[in-house]
Amino acid sequence: MSSLITSTTNVFGFGSYTTMLQKVDSASSSSLPDPPPKPLLIASPSETGQFPLLIFLHGYLLYNSFYSQLLQHVASHGFIVIAPQLYTVAGPDTTGEIKSTATITDWLSKGVLQALLPSDVQPNLSKLGLAGHSRGGKVAFALALQKAVTTLKFSALIGVDPVDGMDKGKQTPPPVLTYVPHSFNLDMAVMVIGSGLGEVKKNPLFPPCAPKGVNHEDFFKECRKPACHFVAKDYGHLDMLDDDTKGIRGRSSYCLCKNGKAREPMRSFVGGVVVAFLKAYLNGDNTDLIAIKDGHETAPVDLKTVNFLFDT
Repeated sequence: MSSLITSTTNVFGFGSYTTMLQKVDSASSSSLPDPPPKPLLIASPSETGQFPLLIFLHGYLLYNSFYSQLLQHVASHGFIVIAPQLYTVAGPDTTGEIKSTATITDWLSKGVLQALLPSDVQPNLSKLGLAGHSRGGKVAFALALQKAVTTLKFSALIGVDPVDGMDKGKQTPPPVLTYVPHSFNLDMAVMVIGSGLGEVKKNPLFPPCAPKGVNHEDFFKECRKPACHFVAKDYGHLDMLDDDTKGIRGRSSYCLCKNGKAREPMRSFVGGVVVAFLKAYLNGDNTDLIAIKDGHETAPVDLKTVNFLFDT
């Protein structure tokens, strides 16, 4: 249930907090008095403190457990990360996932999360971020664009290799991209993370996992200030998942997308920039984010793109 992790204060390594990882059943199978609308995987520090929250949405047909190492990386730097299992089977329409994420956010507003955490680990609901990978990135952007309404306010949005469908003109409903530069009317800071190999086919039988026309580049083009964009050059769409992803879906995650040589560097990179971004826009400390931007904090991967849109 818990993982004991200690390390350096470098954002690309694990932080100084010991982390706890727990699964929480949804309303259909839980004995809790006010259970969550969907099953949750929660990564949190186990030491005393009040911590910001991040809701993290999984990719298409993936399990939230496949992100355990990434979630614990972020939690070890002083954040509570909540990863719902939005579905096990889904069609192309993401409307249900958008509504489910809004419902989970409203559930958090009731203050019920505290009962699932150690008594001295307190969630700070006024510091709330939203992130998602792949299709989950699309869902995160859609919710931030108020395709569903929430009672809590998000202050930071992260798309981890977000994908809005199969191709331009073949977006999954509801479409998020408008193809109008800087058209996203978002009252929050945004970070988009891309994979250099995401737009490359693994083999002729399968399309690329993050096709041009609906991927990270297109999402960032529609962002307004403040926003940043990182692209890891030699890594693929699923390279931030755990090293050992079990079952048929876990094994297929190594087969369907063009991958880098190993997952650990990309996972450490994604965890690090997520931490730096959250520290900047939830905690008001942009030291690490600026250090990464200026090359003073060395990333564990080669970067193809580093782009920042700052308020002047």
